[in-house]
Amino acid sequence: MTVRSGVDGVHGTAQGRGRDGFELPDEADTIAFGRRLGSVLRAGDLVLLSGPLGAGKTVMVRGIAEGLGVAGQVNSPTFVIARVHRPRPDGRGVPLVHVDAYRLRGLDELDDLDLDTDLMDAAVVVEWGEGVAERLSEEDHLVVRLNRRPDDVRELSLEPHGADWADRVASLLS
Repeated sequence: MTVRSGVDGVHGTAQGRGRDGFELPDEADTIAFGRRLGSVLRAGDLVLLSGPLGAGKTVMVRGIAEGLGVAGQVNSPTFVIARVHRPRPDGRGVPLVHVDAYRLRGLDELDDLDLDTDLMDAAVVVEWGEGVAERLSEEDHLVVRLNRRPDDVRELSLEPHGADWADRVASLLS
């Protein structure tokens, strides 16, 4: 069954098991979905972005940043590991901590970033975080999976962990 998510250009297919899949035909659609996700984020939220190189994780974070209304250009933090984007005066008041866990070699290096402190006051979005960063909020986080097909369309699925995320994902899809 095909459903509209309410985001222009985003088409979805209900897949059961608490997961919802969508096609993001181009970069603008990935940004638009990210913007919608950013509009429901609050301080204390953890979002893990999963997908291969080129799947659109950093592009999704650009949209999330727009939805939160934070300052600064969003680039992949691969070499600096984490970037903090402060709220703009006209933003929602929630900072964004953008982390790239690709170069982290284990839990000790994740602990060194002290993200659990940031998690209290900011929305934390971790690229390549699945399998490492869940422990920051094991029972309450969102996994966003992105995959790039050969036709360059992105496939997106959402995996909510915790009742709060299940409700918010439902609101994203309405």
